[in-house]
Amino acid sequence: MIVSIHQPAYLPWLGYFHKIALSDVFIFFETTQFEKNSFINRNKIKTSNGPVWLTVPVKLENHLEKKINEIALANKVWQGAHWKTIEYNYKKSKYWGIYSNQLRELYQKEYFNIADLCYDQLLLITNWLQIKTKIIRSIDLRNYESKKQQVVLDICLDLKADLYISGKLGKNYLEEKKFEEQGIKVFFQDYQPPHYQQLWGGFVPYLGIIDLLFNEGHQSLEIIFKGNIPKNNLISNNVYEK
Repeated sequence: MIVSIHQPAYLPWLGYFHKIALSDVFIFFETTQFEKNSFINRNKIKTSNGPVWLTVPVKLENHLEKKINEIALANKVWQGAHWKTIEYNYKKSKYWGIYSNQLRELYQKEYFNIADLCYDQLLLITNWLQIKTKIIRSIDLRNYESKKQQVVLDICLDLKADLYISGKLGKNYLEEKKFEEQGIKVFFQDYQPPHYQQLWGGFVPYLGIIDLLFNEGHQSLEIIFKGNIPKNNLISNNVYEK
């Protein structure tokens, strides 16, 4: 069982979906602390003037004491503004007609917290990418009293994981030995953004996933894996033996 865990993210980048696609189970980790100026409520898209941030306004009062799923949206004005920016910059993209109507519906729906917004986006985009990984919201797991790497280990143990996929920054704090003592191997994902066709001049990496989808359509999942480890290799090589 390959497990990955990640905080919610607004219009996540390609590496987020590579991690999900490598996994058998992905935990949408909304019951951890909200981080200001993170990718939970913002990401970039490409415009004729270069990349720009789309930021969902949230109420930050006492945010250090709140979990992500307790962070309320600050207003409704952002929805129309974000959609107009997306439409203006991608309406001439090759696959705009394929995805735009469903995406527009999310920007017309009323949301009260950032977790629900990100979750609905995640389900929509994984469906577009035809990623079959099981996605579990952390609110549907038991209430963990543990923190940081211990809660990750506890989740992996509950799910009977053989392999946990961490981001590369996990090397700075995650103690592999603790996982290995429980029979769980750790793979540190070091995602390399692939080049693909974009509007507006030269290639810009690290954008939200919709930039890839609007420009490359049904080829998007194949492009996500370009130059990065596929699941079959993760299973068959020395990283992980199923």
